[in-house]
Amino acid sequence: MDRDEGGAPPVLWSIVDVARSAGVTARTLRHFDAIGLLRPTAFGSDGYRRYDEHALLRLQRVLLLRALGLPLKEIGAVLDAEQDELATLREHHGRLLAERDRLTRMAATVGRTITRLERNEPMSETDAAELFDGFDEQAYAEEARQRWPEQAASSAARVAAMSEDDKAALKDEYVAEMHRMAALMAAGEPVEADAVQREIGALHARVATMWTPTAQAFAGLGATYVDDDRFRVVYERVAPGLAAYYRDAMTHYAATRLG
Repeated sequence: MDRDEGGAPPVLWSIVDVARSAGVTARTLRHFDAIGLLRPTAFGSDGYRRYDEHALLRLQRVLLLRALGLPLKEIGAVLDAEQDELATLREHHGRLLAERDRLTRMAATVGRTITRLERNEPMSETDAAELFDGFDEQAYAEEARQRWPEQAASSAARVAAMSEDDKAALKDEYVAEMHRMAALMAAGEPVEADAVQREIGALHARVATMWTPTAQAFAGLGATYVDDDRFRVVYERVAPGLAAYYRDAMTHYAATRLG
């Protein structure tokens, strides 16, 4: 650590100290500097980067937003637009607490699923109703608005026009479809099989009631089921490997029906 002489000197942390404390690599910090996301406060006589308290607080917010799934290229714009640092931290804190609670509910649901499978018990109506507990699409509404603004706006408008019964029926159909897909996967049906592609065609039709995906977008949606833990855990609760089965089936559908 470096201290200026006289008065109440500010503390400057070396890049090594910051990397160790934040659980990142020095290379990551240099990358953040290169893209303008986190500039060092100063450079020491040895040429190494130094960071003050303000820089560390900014790094904390960078890592928080990255943990919440925001791409690096968008984090800088978000941070640069912030006016009240304390209010922003309180907002991030609230998001983290909400995410903690959601993960706690999700863990409890998975625990119940494990117990049911260990006992070889069939899925009850209650189990089916709890299948998506902790998976709140509203938690990702802002992310969707940022990544796909036009589609998100269209989807939000259509959802707003649905009755609660319509929403429940749509959810029930998703659950039923997942179990049909799991049965096809267990039977060894390849993703290009007619029965599988019919299910994916029905899925595409339901998605199209919210927004109209291109071939690339539909295949990308399937990839999200595997790449994003928040989505993958839902499918894996039904059957291990189901998320990847969906991804491959949706990729085939997009290439052969939407391309």
